[in-house]
Amino acid sequence: MSIVMQVNGRMETVLSVAEMRAADAYTIAHFTPGRELMRRAAQGVYRTADWRGRVAILAGGGNNGGDGYALAGILAGNGLLPDVFAVSEKLSEDGRFFREEALAYGVRILPFTEETTLVGYDMLVDCILGTGFHGEVRGPARTAILRINEAKEKGAFVVAVDINSGMNGDTGEAEFAVRSDLTVSIGFYKTGLLTPAAALHIGKLTNADIGIVLPEGTEK
Repeated sequence: MSIVMQVNGRMETVLSVAEMRAADAYTIAHFTPGRELMRRAAQGVYRTADWRGRVAILAGGGNNGGDGYALAGILAGNGLLPDVFAVSEKLSEDGRFFREEALAYGVRILPFTEETTLVGYDMLVDCILGTGFHGEVRGPARTAILRINEAKEKGAFVVAVDINSGMNGDTGEAEFAVRSDLTVSIGFYKTGLLTPAAALHIGKLTNADIGIVLPEGTEK
């Protein structure tokens, strides 16, 4: 069962990761294609932040990464050409669609490596790991999170999409996670984003409504 609580002065529906996954699937099955939801998510992030300077997007292999490629295309279409660092080459069908769209706009897509530095970018977008992540961050994702946090210490403004990579979506706990200036939850707030553990990593928290429909029986 979802809960309703006050967030940023408004009463908001808050879901567990499993409830959010079920709501996504229900919406895609009955109302809105997944590709359109991904585009709406990227548009929601675009509208929320004040984009400026040099922008880099760190894209993982799941739908969170797909959101990043969709955002890259939107930014490029609005006159701000970002760089995308591919932390994973694995992508969903929708993610591949938006990757190709970003390329068509002239976005540079670069491989993320151990030598990659993000210092010098004005804004960084965390689209590495989504709400379904739990456990210990390993491999390129861990290095990418480290590089984001290093650049933040040098003055970069960090936007996390849906959740800070490395954070548990239900508890907000993290052994190692992105530290954001702004986190844009997608669809509905997740329970983990609103815990004291999450607050250690999040500056400002907001939510982008993308038209997710809750299955009957989800609402409390």
